[in-house]
Amino acid sequence: MAAGGAVAPVLLGLGAAVTWGGSDFAGGLGTRRAPALLIVASGHLMTLLALAGFCLAIRLPLPPNAQLGYGLLGGLEGAFALALFYRALAMGAMGLTAALTGLLTAAVPVVFALATLGMPGTAATAGLVLGGLAIWMIAYAPGHDTPPGALVFGAIAGVGFGFQLILLHLASESGVLWAMTSARFGGVVGVAILLGVLTVQGKGPLGAGFRPTGFWRMGILAGVFDTAGNLLYATASHAGRLDIAATVSSLYPGFTILLAAMILHERPSVRQRLGMAVALASVVLLSL
Repeated sequence: MAAGGAVAPVLLGLGAAVTWGGSDFAGGLGTRRAPALLIVASGHLMTLLALAGFCLAIRLPLPPNAQLGYGLLGGLEGAFALALFYRALAMGAMGLTAALTGLLTAAVPVVFALATLGMPGTAATAGLVLGGLAIWMIAYAPGHDTPPGALVFGAIAGVGFGFQLILLHLASESGVLWAMTSARFGGVVGVAILLGVLTVQGKGPLGAGFRPTGFWRMGILAGVFDTAGNLLYATASHAGRLDIAATVSSLYPGFTILLAAMILHERPSVRQRLGMAVALASVVLLSL
């Protein structure tokens, strides 16, 4: 692949990492006011309406049914993976669980790409390895012992997120807008199912003590950033190799940490700062 062809997916992947990092930051602020599923629901619903309205307004032709199905399935299983991830984080120490989830999110599409495209060049292979190391260093924060159940849920969530990246890649082969719309529809259905199940069990987020405090603003902001990240990632995955796009995009926790440092004045740990340096080296290698 020519140098220019290698740079494009890396730059697009970095754009996805920046916007996904912003989405997580906005969502994290929103969860201080309302349960996480309500934040996700508000963001998913509003971005679905915006995407569907835009596609219909410009009379964008529908892609093949298979690609719509890939998008729908990706959004649906991604919603369930997100619920498992939140459950895993609630069970105990977050550091190891978040790191395992992040690593598997990148590893699943990498394995898929290696199986379908073969091995990349030497520099790109080294970049993929360093990218995985960077994800681990940035996401992992040593703490108390993590319950085995949290690791299991975190691992399943990571695999689910990884398959979601593959499905988004497959769904966007004929264009990204309808792919993102179908994925968002699947996500809305998934979140609605989860909210319904929790409500039936008496664990719904709209409890007696809940008071609406404008949480939906952060939900919509998180949804807009997430949708932009999905669009950039899907474009990156078709501009070059899927494994490179997935690895670079999965560096998004570093940008969440940078936003927390700039806005909330939360200082990253030494390990996280070293992880960001490793991530920079990974990006350079992947760009060669």
